[in-house]
Amino acid sequence: MAVTAPTRSLATARRHEVRIDASKPLKAEPNTGHNRWHPDIPPILRADPGDEVILETRDALDGQLTPDSKSSDAGSVNLNVVHPLTGPVYVNGAEPGDLLEVKILEVEPAPWGFTCQIPGFGFLRDVFSEPFLVRWRIADGFADSPDLPRVRIKGAPFPGTIGLAPSRTLMQAIGKREKELLDRGGFVLPPEPADAIPGGTIGGEALRTVPPRETAGNVDIKQLCAGTTMLIPIHAEGALFSVGDAHFAQGDGEICGTAIEMRSVFHAQFFVRKGEASKRGQNDVAYYRDTYVQVPELAVPRRFYATTGMSIEKGGLNQSENATLAARNAMLNMIDHLTERGYSRQQAYAICSVAVDLKISELVDVPNFVVSAVLPLDIFV
Repeated sequence: MAVTAPTRSLATARRHEVRIDASKPLKAEPNTGHNRWHPDIPPILRADPGDEVILETRDALDGQLTPDSKSSDAGSVNLNVVHPLTGPVYVNGAEPGDLLEVKILEVEPAPWGFTCQIPGFGFLRDVFSEPFLVRWRIADGFADSPDLPRVRIKGAPFPGTIGLAPSRTLMQAIGKREKELLDRGGFVLPPEPADAIPGGTIGGEALRTVPPRETAGNVDIKQLCAGTTMLIPIHAEGALFSVGDAHFAQGDGEICGTAIEMRSVFHAQFFVRKGEASKRGQNDVAYYRDTYVQVPELAVPRRFYATTGMSIEKGGLNQSENATLAARNAMLNMIDHLTERGYSRQQAYAICSVAVDLKISELVDVPNFVVSAVLPLDIFV
């Protein structure tokens, strides 16, 4: 890692930069980041409001998959190392009850990325039980792959995981509620000290990075690209900002569990809105922008094919107001459509994860919610 000394820019704000050795996993450079959330993880740098911070990030699987990997390799990845984050950044003057304003300036993509299907993980994990890997070439704003013929994806790079450390009080409350959910049979990843960075006491009690929470984290919101500003409630002194898990492109839903995953260089500017979280009673992330995420014909596809799903099981059993079931049916119908276009079901699942947007069409016509899956047709070349 190289952490440059802060230098004055033309606009008086300082610039801070953290670089990593991309050939090494996080455990070989533990001073660059962490893969758990905990308020006692020491910051790797301090910045004043208005400063620009440049953070180089590892991919979500910490380099376990490479351009030479095969689909079978996706079946043996170690999920304990997810997600290697670069940080924390201590923002001077940030206190609990404030909002951290994160202006995302740029997310530089790597020249290579991947989409993988890991057995036991993903929205349709009961349907897709075999590993699968798509290796993407990234250049000139697009990604393509010999593993998905005739598909070309326009990118709008963004961090899948971006957020702040919880306070100890919030961490304990989260741990309690997630343990209760686990005891009720929910799919929860509890604290796991194996491969935790840092380890020791912190690794044994820290929160996993897989779910998003009140301080953001693994939100996977594709609109969090350059030009978007986030507002994150602060719970720990200094805010303790970290980022990683960059995506070149993703469909709303990321249903197979991965987008086009990649390394990145993340650029942002931080500001502190004093007392705003407390004043507003804001407990969740908000974000906004003043320009299109992409050119309009891609941000809102000019050509698309959409399937729908309702709250009705394939066997005919009607469930009431079940958006998850409606989304599942919409995606299964889209996968059927893509197989009619000549793709295998695993290829279709990957296309859905990186390019198909799930949209809630209605939530009021009980008992059947409707969810649409929208496929932009301009991805096909």
